[in-house]
Amino acid sequence: MKVLKLLVAAAVLGTLGACANVDTATRGAVDQTPLNSTSRAAIENQRAVAIAPSVNIAQINVRVPRSLRVSEANRYYPSGDIVWREDPIGDRHAQVAKVIDEGLRKGATRLNGERPVIIDVQVTRFHALTEKARYTVGGVHAIQFYLQVRDAQTKEILMQPRIVKADFDALGGNAAVQAEAKGITQRVRITDHLAKVLEHEMTKRYGYVAESTGVMGAINQL
Repeated sequence: MKVLKLLVAAAVLGTLGACANVDTATRGAVDQTPLNSTSRAAIENQRAVAIAPSVNIAQINVRVPRSLRVSEANRYYPSGDIVWREDPIGDRHAQVAKVIDEGLRKGATRLNGERPVIIDVQVTRFHALTEKARYTVGGVHAIQFYLQVRDAQTKEILMQPRIVKADFDALGGNAAVQAEAKGITQRVRITDHLAKVLEHEMTKRYGYVAESTGVMGAINQL
């Protein structure tokens, strides 16, 4: 199995593609200017302002740019920015926005501080598994986005946009089948994971620290 994963990883190194422009948002309007990252030192200083005093999430805005390319190819690792199969074929950008929003709202329920804030999210990659990968070798849920924090009343930016890498290992083969039999779908695992990611981003000094996902995780950075 490990050998097969390495062969698959090697095969996809040359298969990645490019992109095009417009947006999908959930709940409220997001500034149309793309979010940009800032330095780690600056982010750490801003994080202290954003999470102290403790916060509660008053609004979540999720933007999935139309420039992100969707792949419907049933390969182990299809090229593209969005891979999602647990909704019927349709507007994948809107579907991904809904999944991200759902996960962040789960995390928001765990934050009961005094200062209301707005979370702006701009997705840069959302790779769940194709059918072929899910029922054989498994892989990585590659979920990455810019996160910005603003004061809900003044709209002041408390934390400049930073890239959040929320990748984590995906189930494959028998493990995936057994999980689905218990109602634990990719959507369930992803939304639960995103809830944890948001909680860490808003309460930990260094935010969420992604787990190591090996060779497939490295490929997801290409």
